[in-house]
Amino acid sequence: MSTQNCRKNTKSSEKFEVSEAFLRITEQINPDEAPKTVSEAINFLVSQLHINATDKKLKVYDLSADYINGGIDFGGGRTMVQVCEALKEAAISSIAEDIAVRQKVRAVLIAGPSSSGKTTFCKKLSYALLQQGLKPLSMSLDDYYMRGDNVPKDIDGNPDWESIHALNLPLLQEHIGILLRSGEVRLPRFDFMKGESVLTDRVLRMEQDNVLLIEGIHALNPLLLEGANLSNDYFYKIYISALTIYRDKDGSVFPTTDNRLLRRIVRDSQFRNTNVQETLRRWDSVRRGEEKWILPFQENADANINSSFQYEYCVLRQLALPLLETVKPDEEAYPEAQRLIRMLHKYHRIKVEYFPPFSLLREFLGGSGYEY
Repeated sequence: MSTQNCRKNTKSSEKFEVSEAFLRITEQINPDEAPKTVSEAINFLVSQLHINATDKKLKVYDLSADYINGGIDFGGGRTMVQVCEALKEAAISSIAEDIAVRQKVRAVLIAGPSSSGKTTFCKKLSYALLQQGLKPLSMSLDDYYMRGDNVPKDIDGNPDWESIHALNLPLLQEHIGILLRSGEVRLPRFDFMKGESVLTDRVLRMEQDNVLLIEGIHALNPLLLEGANLSNDYFYKIYISALTIYRDKDGSVFPTTDNRLLRRIVRDSQFRNTNVQETLRRWDSVRRGEEKWILPFQENADANINSSFQYEYCVLRQLALPLLETVKPDEEAYPEAQRLIRMLHKYHRIKVEYFPPFSLLREFLGGSGYEY
């Protein structure tokens, strides 16, 4: 970031709209205090941020393309990343503190729609819980999916991977029950390349100071633990989503789910052996499944967190555009691919290198410091 373009003396002239996840860094943070550098401003504002971990409402970020592009063109891309990353860490730390004071909690259920960042959030929460003196263990509901030929069919006759009945619920309930009663289980892992769950050598055993993190799209669905005879006090429930309203110059609003779709396109291509055409073809089914199996249970959460970043399109465009451009005019996905291409071209570029290896977005961009 050029200090000549971005600062006068030691002051920051970056401006970002913030509501619990966006900060306004102005040339003078407080008229009664000395001017701050960008780094000092971030630290100051994060320390002043009040995050209510039990707030039931997800904050929705409402930004125009011109507003974001103006910040990037002014040289503020790197600072934009630094601010939002710091705020995500602060929000996660706040939730970890809330979990730690609830002494009966043995497990944390983490749910949210496709590509909301559940897996990386779970890893980041693990480190925040360690700071609270807890010893987290983790398991993913994805590893309990059945083979495709055993999965219920959707209205189009295709395997309905969004249904909770696509999971091996008896095995899952058995494993959770054993763990919460201080037993030991050998975990499976779903191999996305093979399309089936396979046993691993990973063994989990719960001790008194452990807390079990369970993440997956169905983690808040009451059917998940139905009949398991486990106290509700054992569980802390988190709903994570990625809600951003992007506006064009004329004020028109892009679909709020576009950032998740783009995340999924990039992730599926890199890590799940699925091309952009297939991801786009399945998206309507994914959305139907979310409406039926995920969204109705978000009100069950003890805490909500929005995993979106204000600049997502500015970095996802670099990885998504080459994939979208492979869709041919005679293919079913072509109109949707072209819509996304037109939308992405409205946003200016932020370098992937600006993102730290432990950023939540690295789950989709690649180059993560976490192992998946």
